[in-house]
Amino acid sequence: MRSATTPGFIRCGHIQKSGELVAVKVFNNASYLRPHEVQMREFEMLRKLNHKNIVKLFAVEETGSSKQKVLVMEYCSSGSLLNVLEDPANAFGLPESEFLIVLQCVVAGMNHLRENGVVHRDIKPGNIMRLVGEDGQSIYKLTDFGAARELEDDEKFVSVYGTEEYLHPDVYERAVLRKPQQKAFGVTVDLWSIGVTFYHAATGSLPFVPFGGPRRNKEIMYKITTEKPPGAIAGIQRQENGNIEWSYELPITCRLSTGLKDQLIPVLANILEVDQEKCWGFDQFFAGTNDILHRIVVDVFSLQQASSHRIYIHSYNTTAKFLDAVFKQTNIAPHHQEYFFEGHLYELDPNLQAHNFCRTTESSPLTLLSTSEQPEDVLGVRYRDRECGCLEMCHGRRAAVGTGICSSHYPQRFPISQLQAQGRTFPILPLTGFSQSLPSLTFFLTPRIFHDFQIFPSLPGSIQQMECCLEKMQGIYKQFKKARTCLSE
Repeated sequence: MRSATTPGFIRCGHIQKSGELVAVKVFNNASYLRPHEVQMREFEMLRKLNHKNIVKLFAVEETGSSKQKVLVMEYCSSGSLLNVLEDPANAFGLPESEFLIVLQCVVAGMNHLRENGVVHRDIKPGNIMRLVGEDGQSIYKLTDFGAARELEDDEKFVSVYGTEEYLHPDVYERAVLRKPQQKAFGVTVDLWSIGVTFYHAATGSLPFVPFGGPRRNKEIMYKITTEKPPGAIAGIQRQENGNIEWSYELPITCRLSTGLKDQLIPVLANILEVDQEKCWGFDQFFAGTNDILHRIVVDVFSLQQASSHRIYIHSYNTTAKFLDAVFKQTNIAPHHQEYFFEGHLYELDPNLQAHNFCRTTESSPLTLLSTSEQPEDVLGVRYRDRECGCLEMCHGRRAAVGTGICSSHYPQRFPISQLQAQGRTFPILPLTGFSQSLPSLTFFLTPRIFHDFQIFPSLPGSIQQMECCLEKMQGIYKQFKKARTCLSE
């Protein structure tokens, strides 16, 4: 594996006495043409740094009569974050759990660098190594400090290093386009590279892509990054000499939940800022990312919408904050939200703090029902198509596959007003209370959709039949979750 910033190669070796595997960085002859202080910089940096999210330096050795120095470092057996992203399973980005590990590890490693007054200058997925801990969880570590140097927050530098897709535009202008300019660079150049890296990890793609690719269309690449509107986190040119399509959201193909996206997008928008005076500083970056990492997650399954939601909330927030967050994702007003947990009604006291909520997971969430007497214009609402005579789901392709939905029409997404204008009807769910909600829900979930459950609209209201219906609802939920699990595998 070639090191991008320092001429040389990384090889695998082992310590003779213990047999322990190590990574050995061997420098080639070109590296010794650099000034002596530059040659020594990586050695000194690694000696200075000591953190679980930074690759450890074990020793600096000399080879034979040539006296060439090699670095003996910690061996990361699972490759780099780039290798993880090149796995076809991650073509649309990392799963949420893995992305959060990347976020936590990179933030912790960068915090250690800033505590020691170090700027890395070549942050990218290929310089973030991965190993798997004893618990089976990934650990990511920053590596390749050939371009690193000491630099305080208020200091500047003029030399240029890095990998062009991840370079801050000011550095890109001089290092890639070779344009003479007198700009000096600060520590925020690392923040730009981190932003591109996080976007890549979240989506599987680079955020800024000219027609033909960044390496073939360098002038347009520079144009995209320097003319990016405030708040935009991505820009792509789909046709030669075509317009740039700006995006202020993560793509729908991104595997992160809406709850996490809502927290991450402001961070990306503020570090992918070309103006170094407007860009966040590291204090703001650490505050923003730690705010995400310190939140707890409440998993919610909206039954009428057949959709899963992850609510990121601080442990000290109360029920009111939680209900508002659910409303933002589901469009179900707080006073219409009714919850069940493990088959039982779950009442949330208005003053209850989130850390006292029941412990949810994606496989054991709070089940949400709407008690509204009016159909709500929400994502995932089902409607009856008169031509097809079956219920279709507006939630999208991934929700439809494997759930037994009639396939005579491709699932579509329409607002309620548009459906009414087209003469389409849909079931109204007057869920004013649990005893009223179940008969309505049985009409809503017809045998055409869930053929395994023979649920019909004219159930009497006996307690035994309500209990039976509740059991069937839980079965429906488990079937839906199983289908989604299969899709994600």
